[in-house]
Amino acid sequence: MAKKEKIKKTLVEQILDKAKIGYESILFNTLESGKLPTGIGYDEVYKTLALIGDKTGPLIGILPLTHHLSEKKLAKISGNKKVNMVPQKDLQKMTGYAHGANNPVGIWQTKKFPIYIDKVALESDFMYVSAGELGRSMRINPSELAEFVQANFYDLSE
Repeated sequence: MAKKEKIKKTLVEQILDKAKIGYESILFNTLESGKLPTGIGYDEVYKTLALIGDKTGPLIGILPLTHHLSEKKLAKISGNKKVNMVPQKDLQKMTGYAHGANNPVGIWQTKKFPIYIDKVALESDFMYVSAGELGRSMRINPSELAEFVQANFYDLSE
């Protein structure tokens, strides 16, 4: 498992504490190392992707690292004809987070962008998502996360 040490909570963790939503903080940076801590599978770690819909504007798709987003499916689900990934150079301006630190809780709290989570998340009691800072993640129940950020579950994978 990842290192456990006393560290200052991220804003996202503070928001979840205030809302009394359970999570477990984990320190690891997959972008940097390319590896996960022992005991965590790539299919348990979820990426938070920022996209722009041609009709609705910004939206968020969340799916496992091991899956590839179907922009066609997400467009249809979200009421768009097409959606495109936000260019990395524009990501922090749009979401408030750097590449690798985007997270649904912080984005929902500050931007209220619609959020869509791949339904495969419902097959497990937990998922790992970024905690809002590079190298920081959290283990959280998918249904509790979805309820908090007003997300729904759909088939988003190709």
